[in-house]
Amino acid sequence: QVQLVESGGGLVQPGGSLRLSCTASGGIFATHAMGWYRQAPGKQRELVARITSFGVTEYGDSVLGRFTISRDNAKNTTYVQMNSLKPEDTAVYYCNADIKTARWASFNNYWGQGTQVTVSS
Repeated sequence: QVQLVESGGGLVQPGGSLRLSCTASGGIFATHAMGWYRQAPGKQRELVARITSFGVTEYGDSVLGRFTISRDNAKNTTYVQMNSLKPEDTAVYYCNADIKTARWASFNNYWGQGTQVTVSS
């Protein structure tokens, strides 16, 4: 059973930094894109950042220049370094990954349970 486990959320003051981690486990054969999305109360879930297994990255417009995504393929782990945090970055952050569990299987999309990030003074 594939699981994505996030860590690193919490409360931080405006202008501060946090690093989120997400590790995928459970019978993984290969992982393609991994990424982060967020959802604030009353808003739709939006892309924060994603990275392919080849290292190609994509960022949401609101975080470009402040957040940096990376991954460790050997550990099936992705990280997002969040700098210059703003109150509007407050949301639940969800990890997402495209994973196949066998050579002949197709990639399926998985979500983590989310971690709360609160930016407030």
